[in-house]
Amino acid sequence: MKFGPEPVAEAQGAILAHSVDLGGRKLKKGVLIGADEVAALTAAGLPHVIVARLEPGEVAENAAADRLARALVPDPDAAGLRLTQAFTGRVNLIADGPGVVVMDTDRLHALNRAHPMITLATVPPHQQMTEGGMVGTVKIIAYGVPGAALDAACAAGQGAIRLARPALRSATLIVTEIPGGAGDKGRKAIAGRLEALGMMLDTVEHVQHRAEPLAQAIARATSDLILILTGSATSDPADVGPSALMAAGGRVARFGMPVDPGNLLFLGDIGERPVIGLPGCARSPALNGADWVLSRIACGIPVSGDDIAGMGVGGLLKEIPTRPQPRAGRGRRDT
Repeated sequence: MKFGPEPVAEAQGAILAHSVDLGGRKLKKGVLIGADEVAALTAAGLPHVIVARLEPGEVAENAAADRLARALVPDPDAAGLRLTQAFTGRVNLIADGPGVVVMDTDRLHALNRAHPMITLATVPPHQQMTEGGMVGTVKIIAYGVPGAALDAACAAGQGAIRLARPALRSATLIVTEIPGGAGDKGRKAIAGRLEALGMMLDTVEHVQHRAEPLAQAIARATSDLILILTGSATSDPADVGPSALMAAGGRVARFGMPVDPGNLLFLGDIGERPVIGLPGCARSPALNGADWVLSRIACGIPVSGDDIAGMGVGGLLKEIPTRPQPRAGRGRRDT
């Protein structure tokens, strides 16, 4: 690309590099200079103007942004995304409903290495989205980029980002009761989380904080997802929640997670239905580790023990005022 000052009389056909105030009329940067613009610049007494000119084989910013976005999302309906119209070298990728962002990070890194003027910024992998949220933005920084570099970026990013839409529709919440416990506190926050994922909390059951009645409640639950919120924090794989799941014929895949708040989560299944033992901090609407697991499970994304172990880097979340023991205190089991 040729970039720099040119005499106004010779600028027709170039791209205006910087906006120019003509006293009552503003020529915005990025406009293609035509005869009218040359006349206006001349009338304003400007001898030179800074312009950009594409060279053979280069692709203009809007065309490049649109092409890259369509490579990333070749089938917007299937990907759960919609693309905005290219403007100033930018196309936004917008969530077309609730869901979780799934991406091939290695390929997206390769896209961003294709050329410094070709960029894609995204939310973090597995970010939960609501309808209308921005998943990513393609931005062509210069007024044009080499076609070969654009080809490489498009090939690297082909179909590399999508929105996993909710696959589960209903949930049962089982709450265990202890004397002086929290009772129904947290039901509203949990229902809100499910609603944000397009799910319905169709059953809430309260049982004594013992393995036998909890196991019976797990066994009779019929919803797509089972959530367990114990009145006393789960402190061991043999505690009431995990042992009740196993007694009901289920499986515990993971107890504990390196996310704070949210350490005391357990994950398992009974038959084909996933089971999440919620940490006590799930009674608050504030973000916690359970949100990261719940959103993936709700959207049909398997979560393994290794996946949970990998959540620790970046897993120190904001302190929430409802925690019974702040991090600076001496309490042990608070999440």
